[in-house]
Amino acid sequence: MTIVVAYADTPPGHAAMRAAVEASIDEEEVIVVLAVRGEAPPTVADVEAHWPELTGRVEVDRADVGDPSDAVVQVAQRRDARPVVLGLRHRTPVGKMVFGSTAQRILLDATCPVPAVKPAL
Repeated sequence: MTIVVAYADTPPGHAAMRAAVEASIDEEEVIVVLAVRGEAPPTVADVEAHWPELTGRVEVDRADVGDPSDAVVQVAQRRDARPVVLGLRHRTPVGKMVFGSTAQRILLDATCPVPAVKPAL
């Protein structure tokens, strides 16, 4: 099984990585990290330094499209991911209505399960 993590170096991104680590109960599972929000992707060494239990099971990928939500969906489909793990920010209902949500688009467009987690308060 492959798990794709929509990652940003933020508390929601770290929550998504922790959830992916917990979901990867099988040592054969590969965690594919995809940088979102226009950031440079982390290196495999960076990820393994923060989550040593993933040593040898981490890959970093990127998509051919600029939109973060489309990129996550594209990589998940190309890798036949089960699931995509996503970190969510705390937002007000008005904030959700006024501004577009990358997370919402991933949740709606992904063809596999998408566990969404929030960082601890």
